[in-house]
Amino acid sequence: MITFGYVAIFLISCVILHFASQILIKSLIDIGKMLEWKEFVVSFFIMAFAGSLPNLFLAIVSILNKTPEISLGDVVGGNVIDLTLAIGLAAIIAPKGITAESRTVQSSSIFTLIAAITPLLLLIDGSLSRGDGIIMLVLFFAYIYWLFSKEERFKKVYDDNKEEQKEKLTIKNGWKVFLKKTGLILLGIILLIGAAEGIIQSSLFFSQKLGTSIALISILIIGLGNALPEIYFAISSAKKEETWLILGDLMGAVVIPSSLVLGIVGLASPFFIADFSPFAISRLFLIISSIFFFIFTRTHQKITKKEGIVLLSFYVFFVIVQLIFQ
Repeated sequence: MITFGYVAIFLISCVILHFASQILIKSLIDIGKMLEWKEFVVSFFIMAFAGSLPNLFLAIVSILNKTPEISLGDVVGGNVIDLTLAIGLAAIIAPKGITAESRTVQSSSIFTLIAAITPLLLLIDGSLSRGDGIIMLVLFFAYIYWLFSKEERFKKVYDDNKEEQKEKLTIKNGWKVFLKKTGLILLGIILLIGAAEGIIQSSLFFSQKLGTSIALISILIIGLGNALPEIYFAISSAKKEETWLILGDLMGAVVIPSSLVLGIVGLASPFFIADFSPFAISRLFLIISSIFFFIFTRTHQKITKKEGIVLLSFYVFFVIVQLIFQ
């Protein structure tokens, strides 16, 4: 009976994820038009930032419970998933692949690579010190400064009907529409996080029955669970050909946990992992997947369907190797 309950939770959560993604896509695009921000920037800051809150809460709880490997596994596993499974599926589903022509996206891909790999280098001794935390926070805020230092990097002029825009931007109606869309975004994010939590808990139930290690569960299950909002959002955006939203969300989903979340954790509560060996495979795969993503976004300034298949295959290979050598 208990097993059936967890199966039901898993299926219901998947349905909620689907509908929440639809709400988010439309609301994010509308907010972007009102702020005159590029879709990439809106998705990076609103969707990815809010989506990273579970990573932060999980990190705090895992540190308090003296199990920092859960937080690290969540970030490392989630980053591998975002850079391979999520972007791979989106590239395959999107009719023309994922466009990455923007200079902002091209430069952001460099920072994504740096943000993904830097924590692995700092944690090579198994510890995250306050100095390490400061380095990661400096990286994050350096990128924010760079992004907003020039309007051409974040501003966009939309070609919507001028009368419609005037109506939206009057003080009274503008705020009303803005607050409504912001409320819908928050609702969508809450639904996504709640649904992801349902999937995490049901997955943990079945994983514990199989007797797998904490590190493996954090890398494959919790990392996947926390990345599910990005995966569903990427797939839904790909179907609607809103590829800038995909890149903003997935790059943000890598950058924010790797720099901001781990930076806050390192600054507030440094930790040491005695046995770092369970992360050897995932660390190697994260480095390789980061390089793949960087190369694919730079070549032809788009991620093609073939490259999407390569990324998806690499994720499957990662899971197989992780299970064999657990």
